[in-house]
Amino acid sequence: MTAARGGRLPAGWDTEMSDEYEWVPLRLPPEVTRLSASTRLSIEAEYRGWELTRVRLYTDGSRRVLLRRKKSPDNGHDSTRLDQPEL
Repeated sequence: MTAARGGRLPAGWDTEMSDEYEWVPLRLPPEVTRLSASTRLSIEAEYRGWELTRVRLYTDGSRRVLLRRKKSPDNGHDSTRLDQPEL
């Protein structure tokens, strides 16, 4: 799973994005199984506080995922890059 670069989101996904959350769009390639993706995302939720907000499945088997978590006062814009999901 790789973090999306360039901030491109599927149509309509940016309408509900608020400033009180950090947002991370991810692309899951077709070879990542549903079970594997579920396990990895569960680990991110448990240990880093990310929650799944949207998933879009494409005909080639790839998925686009949008994760969010509440911003904390001690997280600056640069420090959040170090704590992004390592999927």
